[in-house]
This record gives sequence, structure tokens and C-alpha cells, in this order.
Amino acid sequence: MSNNYKPLASDNPTAAVSTPVGSLRIIRTMSNPDLPPPPVSEAELMERCRVVAGRSLGQLAMQTGIQVPHDLRRAKGWVGQLVEAVLGADAASLAEPDFRAIGVEMKTLPLDTDGRPRESTYVCTVPLEQGISDSWTTSWARRKLARVLWVPVEADRELPVAERRLGTPFLWSPDPHQEEILRTDWEELMEMVCLGQLGSITARFGRALQIRPKAANARIMAAAIGPEGERILTNPRGFYLRSSFTLAILQQQFD
Repeated sequence: MSNNYKPLASDNPTAAVSTPVGSLRIIRTMSNPDLPPPPVSEAELMERCRVVAGRSLGQLAMQTGIQVPHDLRRAKGWVGQLVEAVLGADAASLAEPDFRAIGVEMKTLPLDTDGRPRESTYVCTVPLEQGISDSWTTSWARRKLARVLWVPVEADRELPVAERRLGTPFLWSPDPHQEEILRTDWEELMEMVCLGQLGSITARFGRALQIRPKAANARIMAAAIGPEGERILTNPRGFYLRSSFTLAILQQQFD
């Protein structure tokens, strides 16, 4: 891996901050002069990325006035929401790319000490009833992956959350070979969903794109198509990129 993954020096990564962790999604509505407006071009976004590369999560949290959690297992999505706030993402929970004006989606990429992705990457929810007639070309998954800002971040569990640092963010769009892999996976998986075979889908299906449960707990239910075409209730599902696929993206960018 490139030296771009090496963290830079930190001035004060453990500085105290005050805003509760759960306030990340409303932080853009607060009066905070340190938060930038949404970028109007990819060039402006990448200049902001250049500034934050190598900075610790503690430094970024101090800039935004957000409390750093002690354990990310109880603060799912915290890192991504923090970086979105610092870079000026404005989509929040809307079904649009994170940077709406320039059509760019942002994904943080937690890396281990060897620079390898620690986990699969969430893309979007799987349409289990509405929207299943979409083609790959018009699907929400493809729109999410058309233009992605990848933000590598240290994820060594021995490092306190505040001391973990960002790597070098980069923009990516799938090349024709990657696009074909993603399209094939999506079409095969969505065919199973449409045929009521959702219960047969495991994380083993798909070369790059996989379907996995996506819910805060097992009590959350969504409507889906059953084996006989009937309407059933099941746990929501999400599309995820395999870590082997995101590792290949990293190697393509930095090797």
C-alpha cells in the first residue's frame, strides 16, 4: 500500500468536546461557523479532503463540537457522519448522493494496520417490494456507486477512537470491468428477490455486491415477496460491497 495511508501528527486528538453523539444529523442546522457549506465542484471537495487528510477524529470532532464515543460498536455510522459534516455533505437521510450539487456519494473505509478494509461497505437498502422492477441502470445502488468519495480511516481496535486518523480521500467511478461485475451481481440478486427467494440469499452470493440484513434489531420488519408471490414481512436487507472488492479499489488507486 502507498504511504498515503500513513497518519500525520496530531496536535490534541483527545480534546474535550460537548455536543452529544446523537446530534450529528442536526449539526448543520446549528450555528457553527467552522462547518463549510456544500461544495459546488469536485475540485472544491478535493481541496477540503487535502486539508483533513492525516487529521485525527478527535481533531475533527473538536472542530465540529461533537463528543467522541469511546466505542464505535455503540455508535454505528459516527465516523461517516463526522466526516460528512466536516466536508459539507448536505443530503442527510435523503435518497440522494451525500454531496447533492455535484452528485458524489461518500464512503468511509475502515482499514487495519496492513491497510486492508476491515469490513464490507454498506451501499443502500434493498428494494423488497417497491422498486423491484428497476433495472441496474436506474437502480439506487448504481446511482450510489456512480461517483464515490472514498475516505480511508484507521480502524485499529487498539487505538482510541479520538486518535484514529484519516488517510488520503480519493474519487472513484467503476471502470467497465467493475461495472459489469456489479451489474451481474445486482441482477442475479434482485431476480432472487423478485422470485420470492429472499430467504435463500446469504452473504456468499455475489462476487462484489452482497445482500445482508440491515436493521437496528430483529423487531424491525419490511414488506417483501414470499415464495408463492404473497406479501410477507421480513427484516430489511442492504446491499454491501465485499471487502475484497474495496481492497481492489484501493490497490488500483495507490499501487
